[in-house]
Amino acid sequence: MNLFDVYPLYNVTPVSAKGSQVLDDKGQEYLDFYGGHAVISIGHSHPHYVRRIKEQLDKIAFYSNAVQNPLQGELAEKLVQLSNCTDYNLFLCNSGAEANENALKLASFYTNKSRVIAFNNGFHGRTSAAVAATDNTAINAPINKQQKVTFLAFNDIEAFTTEIEKDDVCAVILEAVQGVGGLDEPTTEFYQKIEALCKKHNVVLIADEVQSGYGRTGEFFAYQHHNIKPDIVTIAKGMGNGFPVGGVLIQEKIKASYGMLGTTFGGNHLACVACLAVLEVIEQEDLIRNAAKMNAYFLQKAATIPQIKKVKGRGLMLGLQFDFEVGELRKKLIYNQFVFTGGAKDKTLLRILPALNITTALIDVFFDALQAELKEL
Repeated sequence: MNLFDVYPLYNVTPVSAKGSQVLDDKGQEYLDFYGGHAVISIGHSHPHYVRRIKEQLDKIAFYSNAVQNPLQGELAEKLVQLSNCTDYNLFLCNSGAEANENALKLASFYTNKSRVIAFNNGFHGRTSAAVAATDNTAINAPINKQQKVTFLAFNDIEAFTTEIEKDDVCAVILEAVQGVGGLDEPTTEFYQKIEALCKKHNVVLIADEVQSGYGRTGEFFAYQHHNIKPDIVTIAKGMGNGFPVGGVLIQEKIKASYGMLGTTFGGNHLACVACLAVLEVIEQEDLIRNAAKMNAYFLQKAATIPQIKKVKGRGLMLGLQFDFEVGELRKKLIYNQFVFTGGAKDKTLLRILPALNITTALIDVFFDALQAELKEL
């Protein structure tokens, strides 16, 4: 049997990793400045993370949500402690797409409406409603296009007001810093006006923090840069440092009922311990502050390279914009300089998503590699 061929693959086979270094099957070491789409939040094989998972494996790795699992409550409490998200309840699932799918479903239950407002270049997942709210026709099948979604531009408050006043909207979903779309952001004024209009029209505001959450932007959640409070917050990528996990933070005004949501694997014992280990490392190593600190150093280094036309994003969720498509540059960084970076819908953007415990020394290594390849282009 062959694998279903849906991924264009680089000719690299990682076999081990530690911190921000990845080793392939030929013994070559790579600098990881992408973290598998912002998944690696505390570095590969962090000793605290590995120890916690090994200890849990000796106890119990999984049982269903039909029984008590105190680790779920422990995770919820730790999450409140670090994020300051009081007055929310937590639903645990397995991925960012699943988190957004459940968020949109909750919004529809709560409002008894079905249309969604999303934004140009947004990416929310590949499942039914989540992909319908994703601005990419190539990954929307006819079955997905049955969903009622309206795409708007960031910061166009007139268009937004016109749409929300039609009184058929269940949810507004947006990323405070877009990931796949290319690091675009709404203004604080726009985000706050959206929040106010959602409250006025009883529409659920969903903050998609799947990629931008968990300290990546220098706040625990990216929306916190804007002094707002969403009705629902979705989380996933950096949450488990590679363990498949997702979550939905739900304001207490949205009431639960048995059977409303469900999952077989979500919130299992091993997943909870992986998530707890990540939060413990973020707290113990002050990684949110480090993300902000490393951002300042990164910007300083980027300013010395004339080919970089713009730096987008916040914290350690960054994009370097050039006046040419970066696909070939990414290949050269991998094969010549042994550095992993990312791409975006905007083909001129090199996406940078290192672990939150990255150092100035490794940022120097990255920029040395980048400059070496830019000289050859």
